[in-house]
Amino acid sequence: MTPNPLLPDLTARAIAAAHSRNSACPCGATVTLAERPDATVVRHADTVAKAHAPDITLPDLAPRLAAATRLPEIFLPPLTPIPVDLHDRPVSFWPYGTPVDPQDPDAAPWEAVATLLARLHRTPAPTPLPPMRGPAKAALALSRMRAATDGSPAIAVLRAWDTLPAWARDEAPQPDNATLCHGDLHLGQLVRHPAPDGPWRLIDVDDLGMGAAAWDLGRPAAWFACGLLPPDEWHRFLTAYRAAGGPAVPADGDPWPALDVPARALTVQTAARAITKAAAEERPLDEVEQALVDACDRMASVPPELVHDEAK
Repeated sequence: MTPNPLLPDLTARAIAAAHSRNSACPCGATVTLAERPDATVVRHADTVAKAHAPDITLPDLAPRLAAATRLPEIFLPPLTPIPVDLHDRPVSFWPYGTPVDPQDPDAAPWEAVATLLARLHRTPAPTPLPPMRGPAKAALALSRMRAATDGSPAIAVLRAWDTLPAWARDEAPQPDNATLCHGDLHLGQLVRHPAPDGPWRLIDVDDLGMGAAAWDLGRPAAWFACGLLPPDEWHRFLTAYRAAGGPAVPADGDPWPALDVPARALTVQTAARAITKAAAEERPLDEVEQALVDACDRMASVPPELVHDEAK
């Protein structure tokens, strides 16, 4: 089988970019930060090169990079707003930032990410942008799960998917197309820059666009609803978002009429990805993955509109 040239060629691009920034580059080893079908990311010294997903084109990515460049108080700005092509994949270059430590959940910067998110949602788009890609990615996760397996966990996830409104399944326009949204918000999308302890900034602009702001709160809300995020951490996140004037939920009172559909959609997406991964690895679901499937099973029995009717 012919080796895939993407990783070595991306590594060479990262090294060249680092040396162009600093002729006295403190080189050392080049590190592969991610190597997945949807992203390959390489770091050399203080420079990061990312090959984006094959379904993202240069015209898709360019306005998103331009927006990040113009919002340096919210996003980590790219080294250049112009992506390049490498083996039919768009590639962007970034300064290195210190990520959230996954081994120290107690130090998770919930207030910082909530404040950045509220600021993003209040900011007019600095350049014309396409729709936020969150629902499209959820639909893609379901498509990949269908191709990987048709077992009982997948059936539960598909039943929950079918209860969602068309916009959340990427089958209709989003209910809001005037709010600037991240599109794939989680703690892995946060870094400190300058490293190691500069201010927090958002990263990953692949799904940035105009859409329903509540989608960006959907993953933490889903984790909380599934019992995977402790109530005090959810409260910290929601309180900070409201305090910063975030428009996705009311300033006080019950946030769930706004959050229910995005939380359900992201639970389904995450469960679908878990099932696809387990099938590829030929193993049963682990405890967390099974909890997500169980949540889908419960959701399928109570569609969103019934939850809201009972709450009235």
